[in-house]
Amino acid sequence: MDTSAAQVPPEVDRRPIVLVGPMGAGKTTVGQILARRLGLAFLDSDQVLEARTGVTIATIFEVEGEQQFRAREAALIAELLSADDVVLATGGGAIHSDATRELLLQRARVVYLHTTPETSYARVRKSRDRPLLVVDDPLAKLRTLYAVRDPLYRTVAHLIVNTGEGHPGASVQRIIEGLARGTATDSSVR
Repeated sequence: MDTSAAQVPPEVDRRPIVLVGPMGAGKTTVGQILARRLGLAFLDSDQVLEARTGVTIATIFEVEGEQQFRAREAALIAELLSADDVVLATGGGAIHSDATRELLLQRARVVYLHTTPETSYARVRKSRDRPLLVVDDPLAKLRTLYAVRDPLYRTVAHLIVNTGEGHPGASVQRIIEGLARGTATDSSVR
């Protein structure tokens, strides 16, 4: 008889923990640490999509365009949310899909890793695999994306954690504490 399921108390929320936020917020780094600390599997939707297609996100953008990429991304996130006991890092623009936002609200515990456009830029400015930043003024683009996306992240977030300062481990600790308390925001964000 398998007793492993009996070891998990019934009051434990086993829904996926989904990390949303802008590029450079630390979704992959924080997600990997969080998954390790909680003994959960870690998935990054961009990495899964690249592994399945055999090409980079930048290549999908270039060949198919952003609209087709977003459709692929939304379908993949819906699939990945069918598993419990996982930490899922999403791409920064995943929340553009109405269906994805609704699914996140219904199926996951969503943590918005908040950071400013300036911090995001400092973290990703040398990256060559950010198709949305292949523009003359990447910081201006990040500011524009922030203005559009920040309200969307907030509509799906069960918890908001500022990742602009400090070590990723500190962000992980705030996530664990916030999810345990059911806290809606990290006061350092406001």
